[in-house]
Amino acid sequence: MSAATLADLSDQLVYLAVLSYLVAVALFGAEFMTRSAWWGLAGLGVTLAGLAANAGCALARGLATGRVPWGNMYEFSVMLGGIIVTGFLVWAFRRPEVRPLGAFFLVPAVLAIGAGRVALYAAAGPLVPALQSGWLRIHVLAAITGTALLTLASVFSLLYLVAERLERKAAPLRPPLIGGGARTADPAEVEAKVEASASAIAGYVEEQGEGGPAVATRRRFPLPSARTLDDLAYKTTAFAFPIWTFAIIAGAIWGQSAWGRYWGWDPKETWSFIVWVIYAAYLHARATAGWRGRRAAWIGVVGLAAMIFNFYVVNTVVIGLHSYSGL
Repeated sequence: MSAATLADLSDQLVYLAVLSYLVAVALFGAEFMTRSAWWGLAGLGVTLAGLAANAGCALARGLATGRVPWGNMYEFSVMLGGIIVTGFLVWAFRRPEVRPLGAFFLVPAVLAIGAGRVALYAAAGPLVPALQSGWLRIHVLAAITGTALLTLASVFSLLYLVAERLERKAAPLRPPLIGGGARTADPAEVEAKVEASASAIAGYVEEQGEGGPAVATRRRFPLPSARTLDDLAYKTTAFAFPIWTFAIIAGAIWGQSAWGRYWGWDPKETWSFIVWVIYAAYLHARATAGWRGRRAAWIGVVGLAAMIFNFYVVNTVVIGLHSYSGL
């Protein structure tokens, strides 16, 4: 195939990928609302088909240009969507309770690819001279992977905030305090107090529902428990954070090679560091007793907002050394 044909094929496959993801969103949404596993299994199949189209889009773009397919913001967006979907699939196969949440993860992937196609599209072509470096393969791929996985983690944090609020609203009053022991050794009085205590406890359990507020919440909303979502957010962040750290280090080394300095507080460098600090604060907060739960989750949400600002505003509005490259 000619380069032009491959480039055109890449452009067609990105539409197929987005369409597949949208269909999968509807299928996962149906599973979320009806709790029927068949919808979710169909959603997984369509998602895999969309991921194949997503990968084909990137591969065809790479073959058309003769380079790695992440040399501009459009290509970054396509790869970002694919890795977000891949991360979701890994969790969905490892933890079945994640599968009904597929729509919440596929929508960010669709938005990333859609924004790239509509607002950031660049025709297939060679890289500008400053990007013709082996560090492009390493630094940018690490940045894409770190961004995608941290996005997954932040979505888990958002879902945790929803589940935690629902569980708090579903939680009943504290169990009744049982009166002290009998004042006498009269067997009749002792037996009466035991029966009263058992009745009070049984009433509390019946009012709360078997399994507590988390189970009662899942009966109405098919969300995993807040504890589970918190654990998923933490594990995903803990895995992604070293990758983001490596991306910053690799960028610094590339900066030394291209500009003669490791760090210059360029707007892109500064905001990448701010994102790093936010997620480092999340990991620290998650390990600190007084900051676990909602406070830590909100830090994860702030991290997602900072990443979005870093990519869409710093790259396109703020003038800096990275502005020419779109990365």
